[in-house]
Amino acid sequence: MSTVYVHPTAGADAASATGAEGSPYQSAAYALYVCQADAKIFVHKDATEESDAGYYEISASALKKAKKGAEGLKKKEEKAKKQAEEKAAKDAEESAKMLEAMKITIAEDKSLPTAKTIKLAKISKNIDERVKVQGWIHRLRVQKGVAFIVLRDGSGYVQCVLSGPLANAYQTQQLTVESTVAIYGTIVKLPEGKSAPGGVELVADYYEVIGLAPGGKDSFTNQVAEDADPSLLLDRRHLTLRGETLSAVMKVRAALLASIRRVYQEEGLCEVTPPCMVQTQVEGGSTLFKMDYYGEEAYLTQSSQLYLETLLPALGDVYCIQESFRAEKSHTRRHLSEYTHIEAELSFLTFEDLLTHIETVITKTIQYVLEDPVAGPLVKQLNPGFVPPQMPFKRMEYAHAIEWLNENGIPNEEGQPFKFGDDIAEAAERKMTDTIGVPILLNRFPVAIKSFYMKKCVDDPLVTESVDVLMPTVGEITGGSMRIDDIDELLAAFKREGLDPAPYYWFVDQRVYGTCPHGGYGLGTERILAWLCNRFTVRDCSLYPRFTGRCKP
Repeated sequence: MSTVYVHPTAGADAASATGAEGSPYQSAAYALYVCQADAKIFVHKDATEESDAGYYEISASALKKAKKGAEGLKKKEEKAKKQAEEKAAKDAEESAKMLEAMKITIAEDKSLPTAKTIKLAKISKNIDERVKVQGWIHRLRVQKGVAFIVLRDGSGYVQCVLSGPLANAYQTQQLTVESTVAIYGTIVKLPEGKSAPGGVELVADYYEVIGLAPGGKDSFTNQVAEDADPSLLLDRRHLTLRGETLSAVMKVRAALLASIRRVYQEEGLCEVTPPCMVQTQVEGGSTLFKMDYYGEEAYLTQSSQLYLETLLPALGDVYCIQESFRAEKSHTRRHLSEYTHIEAELSFLTFEDLLTHIETVITKTIQYVLEDPVAGPLVKQLNPGFVPPQMPFKRMEYAHAIEWLNENGIPNEEGQPFKFGDDIAEAAERKMTDTIGVPILLNRFPVAIKSFYMKKCVDDPLVTESVDVLMPTVGEITGGSMRIDDIDELLAAFKREGLDPAPYYWFVDQRVYGTCPHGGYGLGTERILAWLCNRFTVRDCSLYPRFTGRCKP
């Protein structure tokens, strides 16, 4: 029987220890495990009142515990050995498979009919035909003898099925999500009970890799994980835009802009493109982005309204769709520093005409979007409960809104009851709109809280012929008014706001050389989309959103 030494603090449960007094093990369990036989074990103990420091033979209870521990270590060793053997066998099997896969050559069968190159949007029109489709691997599942690829080209999706040698080839084993490929095959209808995009699939007979995306830690899914920090996803916006939700919103956005252009054409408005670099303000100096323009002070435009007004005598009713910029340090879910502004100005109309026109533009635009073969289904997918607005919208005066808020216990920003002249902040406005639950034309705002160019009401000079269009779930999407058409009244408004009228000479001239009653409005594209597509924030409705602290990528 051998003698083995154990030192709990100075010993080591490792191959470097021998169990000798000068090279003890750390635990009795390890000592028995290594010896593989009965051994006389001596354990080092520190000095106590009853005994000196030194090695003492292990007690019966400690030995029993050590034997149990040794059995556990032995089982652990056997398990690790088995796992290693299984891994080695699996690696050998994978290596053998890979070697076999590398022997498979992927080549096009030239005896097949020539493949017609198509976009995926046209897939359903090419049933039973041999086609060539190109795009990005949106989803990928590779199994023994079969591989499924959901391909995306921006115009649509299709499931591609690779079978036999085509699926088992080494090239297929190396495919990754977001790799670009060209796939050849025949489009077939899916049998009953199966599902795939469009109800069809492409049975592949050949494919080529155009660009292989990284795998492993650099894979696409690791770059844009769904639970990633929002700021990280915004840093990688160029990748997140490939997702089904954001790309769907962008397609609806395209349809929205096309639809509103169609409505404006039907309404007889002419599209123009005013400048974005300006030297006058429209909505207040505190929100202007200043810039050095060849040594002069200039700004990024807040609105194209003033320029649109100058075009009424030349072109009649006009509109523009372009970017506007507001330097508001606001982090609300409905604010952007750069947004796509849809603006229109119309001449020879009344305030009631303006309200009816705004209703018409919104309802017809939404109608056309929902009728669009691409955007319509996407809106239903993104916002299943969406109900298109119907004319007429609810008309509600500012004074009545104040009464409604107070009656429903909704306080102003100071926590006090609303009083005439208070600005209705977003939270209160949203609460009221969501509670009422229908589109609202909120009108006749006080002069003090509206822009200098807004015309006063004839029956009450304390309020203006102004309107905000409020939609449930998103709040204000449109703001507009009749414009001051009297030169003296306009100059008085400049003075009241502390503005020098000199830089606005070209704007003032509209009241000198043939003034007329006119009005206009601006629509926030991203806000309309947030309402239409049921997005929590307008940031999801902008291609590359810009807001406080965010100007990349």
